Amino acid sequence: MSNKTTTAILDESERITISRVPILIWVVIIYMEVMIFQFLSEPMLLNSILFTGTMTAHSCLYWFAHRVVGFKPWLYFVLQGASIFLSAFLLPTGFVLVLVCLIPVLIGQSVGIYYQPLKVTVLFLALYLLFCAALIWFHTEEKIGLLMPVFIMLVVVVIAYAMLFFRQVHARVRSQTFLRELEMAHQKVEELTLANERQRMARDLHDTLAQGLAGIIMQLEAIDAHLTKGGTRRAHEIVRQSMFQSRWALSEARRAIDDLRSKSAAEVDFTEAVREEAQRFTLATGIHVKLELDVKTPLSTLVTEHALHIVRECLTNVAKHAHSKNVFIGILTVEQMLLMEIRDDGKGFNIQTIGKKAGHYGLIGIHERVRLLAGSISIHSSAQEGTSLKIEMPFSKETRYEM
Repeated sequence: MSNKTTTAILDESERITISRVPILIWVVIIYMEVMIFQFLSEPMLLNSILFTGTMTAHSCLYWFAHRVVGFKPWLYFVLQGASIFLSAFLLPTGFVLVLVCLIPVLIGQSVGIYYQPLKVTVLFLALYLLFCAALIWFHTEEKIGLLMPVFIMLVVVVIAYAMLFFRQVHARVRSQTFLRELEMAHQKVEELTLANERQRMARDLHDTLAQGLAGIIMQLEAIDAHLTKGGTRRAHEIVRQSMFQSRWALSEARRAIDDLRSKSAAEVDFTEAVREEAQRFTLATGIHVKLELDVKTPLSTLVTEHALHIVRECLTNVAKHAHSKNVFIGILTVEQMLLMEIRDDGKGFNIQTIGKKAGHYGLIGIHERVRLLAGSISIHSSAQEGTSLKIEMPFSKETRYEM
């Protein structure tokens, strides 16, 4: 069932439920007047009991109208009409009062149930003809000329009131529906925000702890190899590099934690930060890095943070998988775009496997960062010819909802 259909059903049920209280008050007033008039005129015990039962059934139908209408609307009006005419014939003194006062109310309720002028008109004509027939049957045809204008006037007044009443109820139901939809949308935004925060934390952990530990592991493996071959001097040099790498990883982890707490990144010189990353990479791996940096326009904090993480991730991938001897990093600003190119002369890989291997999330993280900055990325790689990664993204992107 669609949301529109559900809303319409709830709207109709709400209209009927709200209208039953004033209608029942009116029915009770008419019942008391008829009973008083009949008692003062000619007490009729059995008829009064039957009249009370019929009016009770009439009131119960009003109270449970939403259930009967939901089943078959026409059956509801048949039962209500029958209870009104039966009640009128049970007590002669209240015959006119019951018909004139209760039939217009039933017609008015049809406005809220059908909400269609044609069906309301058909119901009015049917009850009007039955009303005239009842007057003739009860030998009060001489009063038709007096009762008809009163009956028509009451029908017009009740329908006008019903239209105004149900219009207000309709507006109220719509407002409640809108509030429910707004709450659902707010809940959805919170869920998306939570999912985004989890992705952000995963990226930060990967780009700090995972990268740092991967570098330290590679250095420990190199130390082990040199010690096995008796290269103690070179092993000591790598130990010192490992100590530096460990401190750097710890510093980056702390910075990531600070970012998660404060939601802001420290101001850094982007070009200088890239040079430091390249220098650390060369010291740790011995792979030569060629830099071409031409960033003349200040970058936003968000772009700076993501761009540095992309550079780190690319260098880590080169050290872990490429087996290359040289790396090129070119970064420049053109108009409103930041252009990045990172390539190596390693063994390459099959780009169709991106995101399909468990535990390999570096390139996925790069794609996510580029997408969040409304940028584009292209990756080219072939066996024994290296890998090239090109990125274009606006460098003034300060904020963006991460959904």
